[in-house]
Amino acid sequence: MTEVYYDVETQRSAAEVGGWANVDQMLVSVAVSWSQQDGFRRWREQEIPAFVIYLSQFSRVISFNGDGFDSKVLSHYADVSSIRSKSFDLHRSLKDRLGHRLKLESVARATLGTGKSADGLTALRWWKEGEVEKIAQYCEQDVKVLVDLVQFARSNGFVRYFDLGGLERKVPVEW
Repeated sequence: MTEVYYDVETQRSAAEVGGWANVDQMLVSVAVSWSQQDGFRRWREQEIPAFVIYLSQFSRVISFNGDGFDSKVLSHYADVSSIRSKSFDLHRSLKDRLGHRLKLESVARATLGTGKSADGLTALRWWKEGEVEKIAQYCEQDVKVLVDLVQFARSNGFVRYFDLGGLERKVPVEW
């Protein structure tokens, strides 16, 4: 089985496009993928149709909230049905198991002792300031965290997260 991991950052916020129902209007600032054969690759907005084709070539497309967000953003540029049919969304997997949403930061900090280097609102500010390289570095860090989480889970059979009270919890997973 071939796998690719990915993350997408946007040019606009939900508020700027009239709400979360219009995620496809947020537009891509930078996308990053990682696969064993190609390592990290960065993709700019004009490359997104090729990015969707690239993702579609893999048998498994791994993300964190890709089903709820990233693939919807990509749908502005191309048909994402092939990505969605091969999707493995860690966010969805954890939500289905626990019955509530988790942030990537919570899982990464508890499991790996490291986390995200920024957040989506900071990335939006960087976009407005023309700091595309900072966005790309942030997006790449998120993909690295995603890869490391899956590798940890496969080696250990669980991941950790911090609950709303700040307590560390462990959840068994089969990723």
